[in-house]
Amino acid sequence: MNVDILLARPIHVIAFTIALITVTILYRKLHYKRFIQNAHLPQLPSSLLWGHLKVFDEFTKRGKTDRHPDCVFIDMHRALGEPPIILVDNWPIVPPMVVIPTYEVAEQISKPSKTFPYSAPKANSVDHIRPLMGYKSIFMWQNEEWKAIRRRFNPGFAPQHLMTLLPVIVEKMTPYLKNMDEFVRNGKVFSLDEITTNLTFDIIGVVSINEDMHAQEVDRQGELVRMFKQLIKTFADDKLQFPWWMAPLSHLRRRQMGERISQRLREIVRRDFAEMKAKVRNHKQPDRLRTAVALGLQNVETLTSDVLEETCDQLKTFFFAGHDSTSAVLTWAMYELSHTPHALKSVRDELDTLFGKDGARDPAVLIHRMRYISAVLKEAMRLHPPAGSMRYAPPGSGFVLSTPDGGAYNVDGCWLYLNHDMIQRDRAVFGDSADDFVPERWLSPAADGFPVGAWRAFERGPRNCIGQELANIELRVLVAMLAQRYEFTKVGLGELDLDQQGRPTLDDKGQFKVKSELYNMFKITGKPVDGVMMKVKLAQPTAD
Repeated sequence: MNVDILLARPIHVIAFTIALITVTILYRKLHYKRFIQNAHLPQLPSSLLWGHLKVFDEFTKRGKTDRHPDCVFIDMHRALGEPPIILVDNWPIVPPMVVIPTYEVAEQISKPSKTFPYSAPKANSVDHIRPLMGYKSIFMWQNEEWKAIRRRFNPGFAPQHLMTLLPVIVEKMTPYLKNMDEFVRNGKVFSLDEITTNLTFDIIGVVSINEDMHAQEVDRQGELVRMFKQLIKTFADDKLQFPWWMAPLSHLRRRQMGERISQRLREIVRRDFAEMKAKVRNHKQPDRLRTAVALGLQNVETLTSDVLEETCDQLKTFFFAGHDSTSAVLTWAMYELSHTPHALKSVRDELDTLFGKDGARDPAVLIHRMRYISAVLKEAMRLHPPAGSMRYAPPGSGFVLSTPDGGAYNVDGCWLYLNHDMIQRDRAVFGDSADDFVPERWLSPAADGFPVGAWRAFERGPRNCIGQELANIELRVLVAMLAQRYEFTKVGLGELDLDQQGRPTLDDKGQFKVKSELYNMFKITGKPVDGVMMKVKLAQPTAD
């Protein structure tokens, strides 16, 4: 076209032409992304503009609207006929996501491979919680960078090392039991999750930096605990993990609060590092060398700014992950025991045997002999996993998932969500009792036939949870202390359905009938919706 003619045309015609070309290009790109790029993946009907956002919203409104999004994914999966994988396209909120409902597919993602030597990389799904976890958190790193950090902090969470800290861990439980005794005395309703969260804050504080967090002293909680709790509240029920541009003010506030936490941690790390090096120079054993951070810094000669920031961010990660999931598992375990009388009796019988006149006296031996308690915890984590695992298949990686039905799906460019709620309730593995609390399943000969990948509470492969042994120790000791001494009664949601004489009645599964179901909601991780409101009294001694 002649330039003079073009310039002679009215400017609005030129603008319209440019706009039309732009819209056409954008439409074609969006159409390709929505309907062509991932058309080979099983999925519900999608919208050009909304993808599956409207579908997700519709399924959310079909049940408890504040329930965990995993429950929504389960309903969507069933509506599609339970295919081996399902695509949920909520772009641009988050990238297209392939939800993984079976262990066979999950194992392909979490195990090392030629393409991914340390398993499929972690997705940047935690970007929105970087102020909480730290910008150099172990969760954010990939490949060799991740391996170096994991190796550096592994000694602080090694089983042999943690057992040396058992007396300190038990010491932190003393005020917890005092608080419980006070609830027995005054008969007040309380949140089991809240007081357990305070306890686990105290424990991770002493394990990681030998710092008294004063978390259980409500009137004078430590500054770090208060700041963490304030920051965590800003993420309440952020189901879709909104990117910063959808809530810029909230993200700015989180960054500011996260920086305040980092500043306090820098002071602690600098102090401890200087103390540690001074004692080494004087040929003395540093007291703080027993902490996870000190062990991670023992081979560091100079605390550079990079090492300092990296260490502080691991601390933030340990504090969050070390208190949050453990408290959730404990509250679910005690809730399940409170309305499963045969399981509670089995726990108490085991404790009578362990602590009887012929029982072991070594705490380490006692903990590792808690077979039934371990089964209770494993079952609680199976039914109520705190979180799944989000991975990523980079574009061009050629990552193909093979499914049990013989399918092969290229998932390049997608997030890969290992949905633990779906995987760990798979009826093909756990049978008709997949949704039931049955600790005995882990003690029966049939347990040997369960695929190891069907239980993934701490995930599997190289990037499993660094703190899983600490969680196991805490949880076993806590269940032992609580189950033997107290009787818990749920109040409100999930409370017992009593008969006309005010007595609980058993259903056909050996559990007390309840008026309503307790469920998880999304609070960064899965947490019981009401904090597990309880009343407590002292347990009645059993007859000989």
